[in-house]
Amino acid sequence: MKLDLDGRRILVVGASEGIGKEFAELAIAAGASVVLAARRLDALTEITGRVGGGIAVGADVTDNASIDALVTGAVTALGQIDLVMYAAGSASLRPIKDVDSESWSQTLAINVIGFNQLARRVVGAMAPGGIIVALSSETAAVPRDGMVAYAASKAALEVSVRGWHTEHPEVRWSCVAVGATFPTGFGNSFDPELIGNLMGQWIKRGLLQDSFMVPTEVAQHLLATYASALDLPSLNVDQITLRSPSATFGAAAPLA
Repeated sequence: MKLDLDGRRILVVGASEGIGKEFAELAIAAGASVVLAARRLDALTEITGRVGGGIAVGADVTDNASIDALVTGAVTALGQIDLVMYAAGSASLRPIKDVDSESWSQTLAINVIGFNQLARRVVGAMAPGGIIVALSSETAAVPRDGMVAYAASKAALEVSVRGWHTEHPEVRWSCVAVGATFPTGFGNSFDPELIGNLMGQWIKRGLLQDSFMVPTEVAQHLLATYASALDLPSLNVDQITLRSPSATFGAAAPLA
């Protein structure tokens, strides 16, 4: 991928693994000044040392003081910000009747509240024509068995992005609904036995695909898209949906 992002200033939240990590690495390679944020500072430091660029900042999006420090540090390092990529996310795998208040709180804290608290602090630091992007999920439209809390949080995230666009049109807002991608850290904590049981339900609903997207390819597409958009300030990329070619379109099928 040949991109020239020299002079562009980018903040990636959730940059320690998965799509966020790949996006940050590609942006650095393309010449952008990048602040990488995540809870795992050691993982970020490994990335910046390996690629020879970027600024690693340990941050917890569930903690207001940590978000304050992150935005202050990013503005100090970058000045105005051209692009924010919010790739932080949390998911639990369990039937909805087993999702307790603690699991709901954690999922919403990272996937919804964290984004909104970051946005309210960073919106005033965006450069003219700047773009704030949130990674959502295709499950927001079609929930999977065992992932309803995650899907609900991503639906709330998408509404939040539209709300920010309504109230703050001076910034461009974008939401990316991402399908199944591997390898990422998304399912590291999932119970293997439960996954096996739920896959039977997903198959019956036509939601289990044969192949997965690759994080690097997803990140390449997104970086190219938003790099182009930064050069074209009269347009906005409201919504992107990325799926594997083997994924199912449309609503879930009824159980047989």
